[in-house]
Amino acid sequence: MAMQKIFAREILDSRGNPTVEVDLHTAKGRFRAAVPSGASTGIYEALELRDGDKARYLGKAFNVINGGSHAGNKLAMQEFMILPVGASSFKEAMRIGAEVYHHLKGVIKAKYGKDATNVGDEGGFAPNILENNEALELLKTAIQAAGYPDKVVIGMDVAASEFYRNGKYDLDFKSPDDPARRITGEKFGELYKSFIKNYPVVSIEDPFDQDDWATWTSFLSGVDIQIVGDDLTVTNPKRIAQAVEKKACNCLLLKVNQIGSVTESIQACKLAQSNGWGVMVSHRSGETEDTFIADLVVGLCTGQIKTGAPCRSERLAKYNQLMRIEEALGDKAVFAGRKFCNPKAK
Repeated sequence: MAMQKIFAREILDSRGNPTVEVDLHTAKGRFRAAVPSGASTGIYEALELRDGDKARYLGKAFNVINGGSHAGNKLAMQEFMILPVGASSFKEAMRIGAEVYHHLKGVIKAKYGKDATNVGDEGGFAPNILENNEALELLKTAIQAAGYPDKVVIGMDVAASEFYRNGKYDLDFKSPDDPARRITGEKFGELYKSFIKNYPVVSIEDPFDQDDWATWTSFLSGVDIQIVGDDLTVTNPKRIAQAVEKKACNCLLLKVNQIGSVTESIQACKLAQSNGWGVMVSHRSGETEDTFIADLVVGLCTGQIKTGAPCRSERLAKYNQLMRIEEALGDKAVFAGRKFCNPKAK
């Protein structure tokens, strides 16, 4: 059978390292294969050829530190993310994200030992740290080490409902209960403001409990960053409308299976966008290798997707699909970059 066309592209493997994927076209259709790599290799194996350019890839919004319910460490806040907003394309953003991720691994290993580089549910590292600002400091160090302080900013998913106890927030909820360690929503808001002042934090998801409406509203009025509703809004038009009325947040986290259908998810997205909100399409912690949300984020033109670290195949599947989409769109592809809150802005 004759080959009609063969096309090779660069993708990322399950460790977030670059590899090759090839499309082979024949009269019977398109056939695709990608190249894996081993960690322990025999001396008689076929030789692996890589360019070895460490300035390009040291080993990649990416969730790179896990805490909360997604990891077995003591960290209360659930996700610490990097956003390569200074990239000019999605492919470049992937490269920058991968480099920061691998530098972060080195920073954590040097400070806490190899065991601290184990990963959580979404592929982020899960060092056994307690103080949330310590996670931010690790990210800041990794971003600088990778050489991208002007191109990478930080996002957080706090999932504060997980540690809301009797009207206060327990930042040490994984330890034996101690009411003395709980803080009020007002004090919690001041902690966030210190993060925003000292680190390039531009987005915070679920900073307060899903029913702590007054604190959400008060906090949003005092900051100029993206505040994302997940547990607050659950992709439900009724909760979105309530959040709009109360001016509680300015971005919707869109999870298709929260509301139950693609049609309802699109309606929720349109409602949020019509009220001037941003929209971030999201994975779930228990993911599959289905890539639908990669197509959804492009189709809805939301400019933001959250689908984990550049590690684990169920996370990389979405990122690799987005690189294929960007490749297929060619000159028509637009990377939101610093306009991620409002990707349609001119």
